[in-house]
Amino acid sequence: MMPLAVHSGTVTHQHIAIVDMGSNSIRLVVYDALTRTPVAIFNEKAVCALGQGLESSGRLNPQGKAAAIEVLQRFVRLARAMEVSVLDILATAAVREAKDGPAFVKTLESRCGVDITVLTGEQEAQLAAMGVLCGTPSADGVVADLGGGSLELVALDHGKLAGPCATFPLGVLRLGEASSGIRALAEQMIDNRLKDMAWWSEAHGRPLYAVGGAWRALARLCIAQTGHPLHVLDNFTLEAGEAMGLFDLIARQSRKSIEKVPGLARKRLVHLPMAALLLEKVLYYAKPSRLIFSVYGMREGQFYRSLPPDVQWQDPLIASCVDMAHTAGRFPEHGEEILQWMAPLFSHETAQQGRLRYAACLLSDVFWNEHPDYRAEQAFLRVFRLPFMGLGHQDRAALALSVYARYGGDDALPQAEDARSLLGEEDQRRAQMIGLALRLGHTVSGGVPGLLRTTRLFPRRDRLLLELPKSEPAFGPELGDRRFDKLARAAGYERFEVRKV
Repeated sequence: MMPLAVHSGTVTHQHIAIVDMGSNSIRLVVYDALTRTPVAIFNEKAVCALGQGLESSGRLNPQGKAAAIEVLQRFVRLARAMEVSVLDILATAAVREAKDGPAFVKTLESRCGVDITVLTGEQEAQLAAMGVLCGTPSADGVVADLGGGSLELVALDHGKLAGPCATFPLGVLRLGEASSGIRALAEQMIDNRLKDMAWWSEAHGRPLYAVGGAWRALARLCIAQTGHPLHVLDNFTLEAGEAMGLFDLIARQSRKSIEKVPGLARKRLVHLPMAALLLEKVLYYAKPSRLIFSVYGMREGQFYRSLPPDVQWQDPLIASCVDMAHTAGRFPEHGEEILQWMAPLFSHETAQQGRLRYAACLLSDVFWNEHPDYRAEQAFLRVFRLPFMGLGHQDRAALALSVYARYGGDDALPQAEDARSLLGEEDQRRAQMIGLALRLGHTVSGGVPGLLRTTRLFPRRDRLLLELPKSEPAFGPELGDRRFDKLARAAGYERFEVRKV
């Protein structure tokens, strides 16, 4: 089953800037262009704590307001210096709910010469959901987005906004202040808000997508606690029961031990207990099949909403691989050709398996200019760790192992063993088959488009046959050796054979 090819679509090569004014921090992200995958060329955050004290006073933090003015002036100046074509400034829960929020927005607009959009709770929830869809177009379940001032929930139905959404004043900053950090009191406050939500049944038995910086920090802790071999937060997945057990274990860790976790910002530590409690409660009421952490949220949702329709529909993984092939590959059109050429070996694959094979074909010549002694290793590490959208950890491992085999990687690389630990035997075998078939295809054709179409690779009884035209001088006699028996054995055949016809 073959995936659809990605067409170029409409691409606007202009910088897009988005400022997210949250209850705790303000962040500017500048994206390179309106391509299918948001590529951030600038990303800066400043902690202003606008929402600090909001629960008791009903007003924005005075020190936070002063800091926010300076930060926004800097961000607007930077964006204009980058000559961005679009500057979207979005304010969320703290500004939305503070008594002095409207006056503060007017001050900011006057000082900075910009327009600011104050999102409703429903708009904030929908943008978070669209951010998840930007990375995982087929996402199905419930998105939970946790900020400093609020918690948003929105349902997805196989890649579409399903309608139900809700917003609660349960952000980590707000809840911590309202409960004075007392867990039992915070639990009661959460239960009072969440227990009567009418559409919890929408989440039962389906995935829950966790969005927000505090929950990303929690994911980092879970990865460290479990010894998970891939330190990539996006699409890190836990079974619901496993997640609940981990949160309980983390709650009993000392702050000193938590501080040792690599990459965990110290400013997040104070909010981790509330973040963990909130996620425990959402899991309790949602009863999901599994928990999936997403690094894409409201900002990516705003970016995704801006994409032209003919770019929005593209598969983000395949679009990224197409871009890489055109940027770094010698003959990018060869990926499509080799995909079709090896198809007889994969006649019973699923759509998802075909998608990953397509991605491997597109990436099969991207790393040609690495040093030959390190080419397989470098190719593997880049694919295993690159911030691809739309790629779960098991699929990422399979794709990296395919590229590793394509460049002749052996069993000596420890990180390759980490990738294998994420896969069953059959998926490991399939990844190796794809990589060995890519290696054969590039050896036969030299990576040059057009030559593979004159050959035929197919199984027959106990052997794997490669038929070559006698009249084509490009196919020398050395192709008849036994170097590719390994591919035949991986595919379940006794040997590899070359025939000239």
